[in-house]
Amino acid sequence: MLALALDVAHEAGGLLLRGRGGDVVAETTKTSPTDVVTALDRASEELVASRLRAARPGDGLLGEEGADDPGTSGVRWIVDPLDGTVNFLYNLPNWAVSIATEVDGQVVAGVVHAPALGVTYTAALGEGSARNGVPLAGSAVTDLAHALVATGFGYTVQRRIAQVTVLTRVVPRVRDIRRMGAASLDLGAAAAGLVDAYYERGLHPWDHAAGALVAAEAGLRVGGLHGRPVSNDLAIAAPPALFDALHDILATDPPADRD
Repeated sequence: MLALALDVAHEAGGLLLRGRGGDVVAETTKTSPTDVVTALDRASEELVASRLRAARPGDGLLGEEGADDPGTSGVRWIVDPLDGTVNFLYNLPNWAVSIATEVDGQVVAGVVHAPALGVTYTAALGEGSARNGVPLAGSAVTDLAHALVATGFGYTVQRRIAQVTVLTRVVPRVRDIRRMGAASLDLGAAAAGLVDAYYERGLHPWDHAAGALVAAEAGLRVGGLHGRPVSNDLAIAAPPALFDALHDILATDPPADRD
């Protein structure tokens, strides 16, 4: 399943890279005027869906751009055909195709392929994760004051205001903040130690399924507040030495899992 995800992600990435050579415009929006969709988002999901269904016709499929088929095999593919659409729209390189495989509700394989960066993250449950084939082990930083922390913001004004409030608590306690615009790649960056930790509210399964496995298989602790799993409420990925300190800042009232 990992090999299939890798092949399909590379094919979709090639389609997007070729498409980015021409003019790209926002075709429509979703949750707010800043939450854009391009024709290439949809073309990528259609390609991924057709390839996966041809290879494994009984499997389910959940995709950001509308695919939602439970399937009959107990296996479900979770697909973000273009994570980082705003970056893609502005011809910034931080965008990716994210494909994860879930068996009976547990993610067992994941690929995050970023062709404009020349980077591919892979992971299989219990087998570790890699960046361009090189095994990952996460950051060795043990003091949050020395940590570079990635995050992201939602698309509605109300959520962004709440997230800025949380950020005012985080910024004085860490080395610096990065906002790079693609959750799957933020999780990969944390797994690779390119940033030390990551948190974000508002992620959907297609945003985090593959990237969270990459992070967890690199030895990071991945979860939400108060022992809850990653959800739309909050995702945190950090080395065990940093997780509790970052968690406690995010849990302070008003907590980071509330708007």
